Amino acid sequence: MTRDHPDPSKMSADDAAQELAYLAERIAYHDRKYHGEDAPDISDADYDMLVARNNALEASFPELIRPDSPSQRVGTMVSGSFGKIRHAQPMLSLSNGFSAEDIADFVTRIRKFLSLAETDDIAFTAEPKIDGLSLSLRYEKGHLVQAATRGDGSEGEDVTANIRTVDAIPKTLPDTVPDIFEVRGEVYMDRKDFLALNADQERKGGKIFANPRNAAAGSLRQKDVSITGSRNLAFFAYSMGEASAPVAATHTDFLAALRDFGFSVNDLSRHCLSLDDMLATYDAIGSQRASLDYDIDGVVYKVDRHDYQERLGQVARAPRWALAHKFPAEQAETTIIKIDIQVGRTGALTPVARLTPVTVGGVVVSNATLHNEDEIARKDIRIGDHVIIQRAGDVIPQVVRVLDEKRPDDVQIFTFPDRCPVCDSDAIRPEGEAVRRCTGGLACEAQLVEQLKHFVSRDAFDIEGLGARQIEQFLELGWVKTPADIFRLETRRDKLATLDGYGAKSLDNLFASINARRTIGLERFIYALGIRQVGQATSRLLALHYGDLDMMMSALDPENTESEHEIAIAALVDIDQIGDAMAADICRFFGDTAHRNIVNDLASELSILPPERPSEDSAVSGKTVVFTGTLARMSRAEAKAKAEALGAKVSGSVSAKTDYLIAGADAGSKARKAAELGVTVLSEDEWRALIGAPSS
Repeated sequence: MTRDHPDPSKMSADDAAQELAYLAERIAYHDRKYHGEDAPDISDADYDMLVARNNALEASFPELIRPDSPSQRVGTMVSGSFGKIRHAQPMLSLSNGFSAEDIADFVTRIRKFLSLAETDDIAFTAEPKIDGLSLSLRYEKGHLVQAATRGDGSEGEDVTANIRTVDAIPKTLPDTVPDIFEVRGEVYMDRKDFLALNADQERKGGKIFANPRNAAAGSLRQKDVSITGSRNLAFFAYSMGEASAPVAATHTDFLAALRDFGFSVNDLSRHCLSLDDMLATYDAIGSQRASLDYDIDGVVYKVDRHDYQERLGQVARAPRWALAHKFPAEQAETTIIKIDIQVGRTGALTPVARLTPVTVGGVVVSNATLHNEDEIARKDIRIGDHVIIQRAGDVIPQVVRVLDEKRPDDVQIFTFPDRCPVCDSDAIRPEGEAVRRCTGGLACEAQLVEQLKHFVSRDAFDIEGLGARQIEQFLELGWVKTPADIFRLETRRDKLATLDGYGAKSLDNLFASINARRTIGLERFIYALGIRQVGQATSRLLALHYGDLDMMMSALDPENTESEHEIAIAALVDIDQIGDAMAADICRFFGDTAHRNIVNDLASELSILPPERPSEDSAVSGKTVVFTGTLARMSRAEAKAKAEALGAKVSGSVSAKTDYLIAGADAGSKARKAAELGVTVLSEDEWRALIGAPSS
């Protein structure tokens, strides 16, 4: 392999990031060839040169060290990879709050959803949010049988063998536990052991870990499980997954039960009876943050009663009954060297400040988002300014403010471009929006490459072995210009085989991964298209609404009459949680001839499965229901969530397609329209009887 090796000190961060991605993939490939297949295809000297180049780049750009970097791997790699485990119950993420007002709003939403009065008691627990790696442990008849990381929430990595070497995790439980019992919590490494590990790594000449979380994650994912066992990993248990029998009626009692079962439960967790209690606990835990033996980045509030948790349910991938109250971001001072423009997959032009590198919250930062041109103007940010930066949510660096008193005389005002820096198309700013967008569409290489990266990403088609570097390479070669081209790559097998790193086994694995995704659910298909404003939750709503791709394409066909188009728009807006702006973006996407050709071409390569309905045997499965007026027994939000869980479609307006109108007090115009259309109108009690809800 021959490849130019420019001096790292003369490289841009973008170029360095691309080469580090390339090196991570190449070194991992050669590790598999050498250790897993006993069939190396480069010399030891060439391999050492790759590793040395990776180390040199990371020394110059420490903020770009990747989780999959070879410098983060310790020990011998063996053949294969971690298998995947599908969680019996999803491992949800958490919504975040950053202020006392956010927490007050959270409590208010809970009361409103549950239809609780201000005088009704509602208890919460407050627990430190551990900065570690989420883990699910499955016990059957008291024996540990499976351990999995969170992964994408639905599917995680099988780390059972590694976890069996961790002393902090019980391998057997008392006879009192349910026959099936899943415990969830956080694997972490305390600061003392983290420092000792890094000291040992330094003595051995290895790369040190950036922080305890990375050290814990890297230690858990070792192919050589003896390395995992040699690292002093710890575990805090804090929630339950699947269980064959109840353990407790409240989260407080559940935590007590976990202690009795032999798990470590955080001693700083508190039972809170009011908003004031919650905020006081937050302040108390925050004041101890620096002196704790482990890293935390906030406090998690959970509704204490399990029956309330069940009623509240979830929205998208986060529970309604829990919230993470994050600690304020750490800040630092630095200077702006220059401002670049990045073009995203939707054409958005995002200004990025290139900074004099500075450490913030234990991480070296050299780039920060400036969001949009209004933000630059509002904060009067200029090239050469001294600024305060912080990592928002301790993750995304951003400029907080300019230090006017330190402004040099030679600062430069940044002029936001009105043309795309990638394809030179017009960059327009739609009225009422803060973001300027490239009009080049898929003709813009930046949008095309980002769209294709999104298409193969984990939550979209999730094609293993086809990542950002491969997409860029195939795009540059002209082999992949649309998503459908990915499924025709096998016709280029002979040409692929001439590229570095594509041996027979690698190609077999790549095509097997691609072909495994020829069958895909409609909701994933829609999400993968990268329609503006359409995330995973909306993709599922659209899939449930239309049922199949042909119905969706037909309803949004630009050849439809004006009347048909208006009906299509109205039907979209009628879907709960889809508004006018989102409906317009959906119609705009499917109304574009080029997009429709791309979608049809892609569909011709696939088998697209209809969405799984939440319930197929309920009395309201597949029915369209509308709620109106004030309900006495549950809030409107809870009623909608319950209806959707039973397979019903919840609409915001009455039409001839409405099956049931559930009318509470003060039903008003919707009840009158339902009567005019002959729609069945149910009282709240009649609705509850229909769905089999308790009468009391």
